[in-house]
Amino acid sequence: MTEPHPLHPGHRPRAPRQPRTRRIADGVFAHVPYDDGRCPANAGIITGPEGVTVIDAVATAARARAVRAAVESLGAGPVRRIVHTHHHGGHAHGDGDAFPEATVIAHALTRSEMAGAGPRPTGPCSGAGRGGVRSVLPSVTFEERLTLHSGDRSVELVFCGPAHTTNDVVVWLPGDRVLFAGDVVLAGAAPCTLMGSVEGALRAIGMLRAFGARTVVCGRGPIRDARVLDETEAYLRWVQVVAMRGWQRGLSPAEMAGQAPAGPFSHLGRAERLVGNLRRAYAELDGGPLGRPLEPP
Repeated sequence: MTEPHPLHPGHRPRAPRQPRTRRIADGVFAHVPYDDGRCPANAGIITGPEGVTVIDAVATAARARAVRAAVESLGAGPVRRIVHTHHHGGHAHGDGDAFPEATVIAHALTRSEMAGAGPRPTGPCSGAGRGGVRSVLPSVTFEERLTLHSGDRSVELVFCGPAHTTNDVVVWLPGDRVLFAGDVVLAGAAPCTLMGSVEGALRAIGMLRAFGARTVVCGRGPIRDARVLDETEAYLRWVQVVAMRGWQRGLSPAEMAGQAPAGPFSHLGRAERLVGNLRRAYAELDGGPLGRPLEPP
């Protein structure tokens, strides 16, 4: 069993220089890529008697091939299913070329977002060295929950958006107490809610905490325990406080971000995301449905 990284202020685990596939439960693995700045999304591998389920196909052709190589090294059979946690290219680009035999499963909104963007989705990681990687639209979609079965193991897909995006799905293995959280929760980096919702992400964190996970595989970063949820919640509540101050003073999100000391969150990477998070928080203070599209700044 992989031991989660400790969580304390100032702790920022070093990303691996080579991809690593780590066993986190019997037949369950996390594939953690090297971080070269090109959307280093984690993937999950669940083995079973009928084959393999992969969680997120990652962004680039090279990374997708690395995940496939990791699966093949386990000798667990072919990849039967791929689950997308959301539509961003860092999690949905690699399925078509690396796993042409697999059934792709995602939330209904994930399919809509991918279809609207064309065969090569735009957005974060859209230009991250794909090297001709081809995406495939999900052929199986759901709205709230879907349970897959891998032998005797239940694999629960749970919609929890809007949070990071409008279509976030987490993968929960209740028998193993393992949670694949997608980009709703990031390890060692600030969350990003510009295309989702700050308030929605807080609600999602509450839902995830109720699972009682022992091991959390975030969308990016090292494997952690459930305390990573506390860190994410604290950051998002801080964003709401900072947003209220700036919104009341009539300052733009960028102006307010420049005046907000990072304080206990200075150890988190991608500090520039505060501007986008404040922009989303401002929109929520203005009212309207959570996760609604925002006009370009």
